[in-house]
Amino acid sequence: MKNQHRKRIPQAFCAIGLATAVTLAAGVQPAVAESSAPDLAPMPDVKPGNAAMIELGKHFFFDRRLSGDWGVSCATCHDPAKGWSDGQALSTGYPSMEYFRNAPTVLNARHRQRFLWDGRLDGTDAGTLVRDMITETHTMNMDGRLMQERLKQVPEYDALWKKWRNDDINGMRVFNVIGEFIRSLETTNAPFDKFAKGDANAISAEAQAGYALFKGKAGCVACHNGPIGSDGKLHRTGVPENPEVLANPVRTITMLRHYATSGMPNYMNARTDVGAYAITKNPADTGKFQTAQLRDLKYTAPYMHNGVLATLDEVVAFYNKGGGEGSVLKPLNLSDKEQKALVAFLLTLSGDPVIVKDPGQPEMQVRTFGKN
Repeated sequence: MKNQHRKRIPQAFCAIGLATAVTLAAGVQPAVAESSAPDLAPMPDVKPGNAAMIELGKHFFFDRRLSGDWGVSCATCHDPAKGWSDGQALSTGYPSMEYFRNAPTVLNARHRQRFLWDGRLDGTDAGTLVRDMITETHTMNMDGRLMQERLKQVPEYDALWKKWRNDDINGMRVFNVIGEFIRSLETTNAPFDKFAKGDANAISAEAQAGYALFKGKAGCVACHNGPIGSDGKLHRTGVPENPEVLANPVRTITMLRHYATSGMPNYMNARTDVGAYAITKNPADTGKFQTAQLRDLKYTAPYMHNGVLATLDEVVAFYNKGGGEGSVLKPLNLSDKEQKALVAFLLTLSGDPVIVKDPGQPEMQVRTFGKN
C-alpha cells in the first residue's frame, strides 16, 4: 500500500540541457541570446508556511520515537549543526544498517524540483519525502500506524496538534507536518544574494572573477542555475565509486536491497551505484544523479552523492579534468588561480548557519480509556 502514495515525476531527462553543459564545459558558447541563458538567482521572498504546522513539525523532526527502535530521529542524519546533513561521506542509516549514499542537506527543500539523489520523488511533495524516510527499512524503519499511536500518548503534542486542527494525530498528516517544517528551512543572508541585488562590494574581487568563470569558461551555470543552483535534472559526470560501499558488506546489502525494492532487473549482480537506472530501468540512465544544489556548501562537506570528494577544491579539480569515467563533460582547462577563484565564488552562496534547537522530547502518558 505504501508505494501507492508515492508521487513520482516523469523521468524525461533534458538532452538539450545536457548538450548545453557539454558545450559550455568545452569552452564553446551556444548560439542563444544572452537573455535566455540560465543564471543563478538570489533566494526569492516566499510566503511563510503554516506556523502551527511548522512548530509541531519541529518537535517531530527531533523526536526519536518516530523511528522503529526509538533510536534515531530525522535530525540524526540532518543535523542543524552540520548544515542539516550528517557530516559523513556515507550516511549511517537505521541501526544495524549502514547506507550507501551521502545524506544531503534538507535546506531549501521548498525550491527543489526533485528529492533524493536518483531524483525519484517530486520536489513539490515534501510530505512524501518524509514518509519515505520514516517508513523505509534502511532509514528509520517505522510503521506509520505505530508512529501515530506513540505520538498520541504525548499530551504536549496533542495540544500542539489541536492548535492546527481539531482531530487526533494522524500518521499521513504527521508526514506533511514535518514536510512543512523542512520547507521553512532556507539559506539566509548569503553574500551572493546581496551582490545579485546590487551590492557590488558584497563579494570579493576574486569571487567576482569566479562568478564570471562560473557563467563563462567553466560553464557551471548550464546545470547549476536558479535560486539554489540546481537545474533539477539528472546527469552522468563519472563520480568515482566510494570504495567503502563494497568494502563494507552491510552497505553492500543496503544498496542491493534498494535495487530489489525498486524492481531493478538482475540486481544481485550489481556492484556499482547505478543511480537513476534503478528507478527508470532505462540503461541510458545508468550512473545519472540529480544536480546537487550549491547553497550552504560551506557547511555540507563531504560532497557528491557518495561523499567521495572531501573539499570544494577537490570538487572543482574533478570538474576541471572533465569529470570521471563515463562523464559527458569535457575538461575545463582552468588554471590553479581560476580554480581558486571558482571556489571563492561558491562559498559566497552560503548564508548564516540555520540553527534550530532541539525542543526536547516530552514524556509520554497513557491516554484515558475511551479518549483514543
